[in-house]
Amino acid sequence: MVERPCHKRETMMDKIVMHARNKPTVLVLTILLAVTGVQCRRRRPNIVFILTDDQGYNDIGYRGSEFPTPNLDALAEAGVKLENYYVQPICSPSRSQLMSGKYQIHTGLQHDVIGTCEPRGLPLGSPTMPDILQEQGYATHAIGKWHLGFFKEEYTPLRRGFDTFFGILPSGSFHYSYKACAKAEVNGSINVYCGYSLRDMDTPYLSGNGTYSTHLYTQKAVQRIQEAADSDKPMFLYLAYTAPHFPLEAPEEYYRDFTNIANFDRKVFAGMMSTVDEGVKNITDALKSYGLWDNTILIYSSDNGGEPSYGGSNWPLRGTKSTLWEGGLKTVGFVNSPLIRPHRRGKISNELMHISDWFPTISAMAGISLKRSLDLDGVNQWPMIRGGKPGRRTELLHNIDIAAPMQGSPLFNDTFDTRIRAALRVGKYKLLTGNPGNGTWYPRTTPAEGFGKSNRWQAFDSNAKNVWLYNVARDPRETTDLSDAMPGKVREMLDRLAMYNATALAPWNPAADPNCDPDQHGGIWEPWL
Repeated sequence: MVERPCHKRETMMDKIVMHARNKPTVLVLTILLAVTGVQCRRRRPNIVFILTDDQGYNDIGYRGSEFPTPNLDALAEAGVKLENYYVQPICSPSRSQLMSGKYQIHTGLQHDVIGTCEPRGLPLGSPTMPDILQEQGYATHAIGKWHLGFFKEEYTPLRRGFDTFFGILPSGSFHYSYKACAKAEVNGSINVYCGYSLRDMDTPYLSGNGTYSTHLYTQKAVQRIQEAADSDKPMFLYLAYTAPHFPLEAPEEYYRDFTNIANFDRKVFAGMMSTVDEGVKNITDALKSYGLWDNTILIYSSDNGGEPSYGGSNWPLRGTKSTLWEGGLKTVGFVNSPLIRPHRRGKISNELMHISDWFPTISAMAGISLKRSLDLDGVNQWPMIRGGKPGRRTELLHNIDIAAPMQGSPLFNDTFDTRIRAALRVGKYKLLTGNPGNGTWYPRTTPAEGFGKSNRWQAFDSNAKNVWLYNVARDPRETTDLSDAMPGKVREMLDRLAMYNATALAPWNPAADPNCDPDQHGGIWEPWL
């Protein structure tokens, strides 16, 4: 039997109808019989994953932000909002779990972000999500921020499953000049290295200098969509915007009308989010214009919580980016697609979900069966998203960071050491140990007179305290510590942390390498080993 893909613009039935129009019925039947030996198979879906940088829980219109995001709101309202969705508190740990499907304790990346000058990256031993998609016939494209290591060519996007790459390899850059700077210690002193970061495939893209990053990345995404419309391959498009991450830069026309926002940093941040909102609309319009939308799944996520000192907001959640409080971990996420069943569209999901789940979930979206030998920590959530089935996750390891400074004294000597910075969610309970980081509740907008003002200030507990327990289902703001009232639950969850810790790899944190210096490479950030 002959098998061919179905394309919206030219299916087999379209050909029959066009040829048989105004023909006698008997001719139509003859044509149908003639093609019974041809089977039309549905093309695998296009998958577009959009990741923003430092967009906080309250940095979107449908959660009450001071600035509108009408296009994002419309997509979320018509799709499935993920209202119990978690990421990691900082950049590269979230990206590593997205690409690997594994907790960061299982990749050795549990401590801090990957520094631009550090000779490390997402380990090479396991396939990435785009590796799997590429093997199954997908055209795979990465646009925007990588931040998963680039000290060697093997760690760069084109060697990790992507057919194309357009963006920056380091942790961030200026949004017009694409200048990126990093620090490295040399002979006891700190050196600062700066260079140009924007690349197209394996070479510097110098003509991007002066074009705003969100606009440039959106233009490239639309180009990839146009190419996909002319290809027989399904498309996986990973668009990792660098907005609204610091440095705060945006075209003035995107923020000057926000007279309701007194704080200038917040105002520019709002403008950055407006460029993202516009960019996502341009992408969805392109998908529709080129006939791809009906067979596309669009996923939207932030990489971590917002940073109030640079305009972000996690209100009403506690904490900020870099912390293990809800404000550092719980963020924006939604899925929109005509492939979601009609009864499921426009719904809110309160099922527990984590960024590591996207590896198996996207694989399931693509109709790919994964081998158990991959040993993923993520779980397939596509039945939940598409059809409303119960979620498959009941617990979530936020992190165990044995390399972070310890705090206090151990609560017990025969289970997990509570001096270690860690957090675990089991059912409705969340346990934090060690020093979780800044536990402040910041207001919706940092007041114009300066950073640090809040309508509720939570000072750090004494260095002696290192255990907190919350019922985050009832108390998402983490206001009522239950650790003294529920010692049995604390012990149970500490034992669970000990189990996870027994499976952890040693943290991989090599010292920064001064050979990263772009001045040694023509002023360009590129692999140096």
